[in-house]
Amino acid sequence: MPKVAIIMGSASDGECMKHCEEYLKFFGIDFETRILSAHRNPEEVAAFAKNAEQNGIKVIIAAAGMAAHLGGVVAAHTVLPVLGVPMKGGLMDGLDALLSMVQMPAGVPVPTLAVGNSGAKNAAVTAVQILALTDISLKEKLIEFKRNGCKI
Repeated sequence: MPKVAIIMGSASDGECMKHCEEYLKFFGIDFETRILSAHRNPEEVAAFAKNAEQNGIKVIIAAAGMAAHLGGVVAAHTVLPVLGVPMKGGLMDGLDALLSMVQMPAGVPVPTLAVGNSGAKNAAVTAVQILALTDISLKEKLIEFKRNGCKI
């Protein structure tokens, strides 16, 4: 059963989010990846978010560009942590997505990472840190990762 869900606003985000998948694989975390658009299929996004916890998901990573509503829509429908990864692209090359994510209203948090590849990698590490709070063997892997200069 996957513990982390990676959702992307479009298939074009896949190349960047492969870094996230690589880090989760390194730590041995089961995950699933889906393409869900807050604009193109909002009902499917809401249903996914509402059912994520009962489907074994512990952390959701939402990657989106431009208006970047995906993380906010998901966060509105779940109590699980939703980590936002702004994608490069558009007229502002990711700054618009970053600003959209960090301006969430009180009570609907979407902790937001860096734009692009670093954000994708750090989203995975942050998910591992959250899971390691209740998993000692995962915490030990995380300590070793830090000792080795955060390299996989």
